[in-house]
Amino acid sequence: MEKTGKQIAEKLLQIKAIKLEPANHFTWASGWYSPIYCDNRKTLSYPEVRNFIKNEFLKAIEENFSDIDVIAGVATGAIAQGVLIADALDKAFVYVRPKAKEHGMGNQIEGTINPGQRVVVIEDLISTGGSSLNAVKALREANAEVLGMVAVFSYGFQKATDNFNKENVKLITLSDYNYLLQQAIDTGYVSQNDLQTLEEWRKNPGEWKK
Repeated sequence: MEKTGKQIAEKLLQIKAIKLEPANHFTWASGWYSPIYCDNRKTLSYPEVRNFIKNEFLKAIEENFSDIDVIAGVATGAIAQGVLIADALDKAFVYVRPKAKEHGMGNQIEGTINPGQRVVVIEDLISTGGSSLNAVKALREANAEVLGMVAVFSYGFQKATDNFNKENVKLITLSDYNYLLQQAIDTGYVSQNDLQTLEEWRKNPGEWKK
């Protein structure tokens, strides 16, 4: 997984799916200030990167899960990736909204899922894990058996680790913040001085100020 982690981090930096600006900051929807912004949906526009990530997803699923019935994508970022994986595995696909629709059938899970079916959840990005685990909750309420989750990238926050452990959800990430920092230094994307800022942010992102 180490080789995969480095390769994916490199590709995300190359296509600017991840941007690092230690001297400035981005503002997340949560209101947090951050020297990093990640938009893995950009990978869909680059066939070589898209296929590489798809194949690494497939390897991770094959190595960690068996007897899968359904692939579930977390809306909206992981819908396309989930479809690619479900198609490659010839499995059913559903996607999970953040909340139930307020009109029509009022669905939170779109597609057909039956009680007892074994599900692997696909996610593009893990921050605190809240929205990802919300999808797991919806699947469990539909009486599906969630085997675990595979994500492209994680910031590696302790809060996310605690949240996944609390909900007893196995999480596998193809790359993470540690691989990203290593790759960013190795390629000269950031300096050693920048590295300290990036490491400090991850320790307490909710209180970080540039």
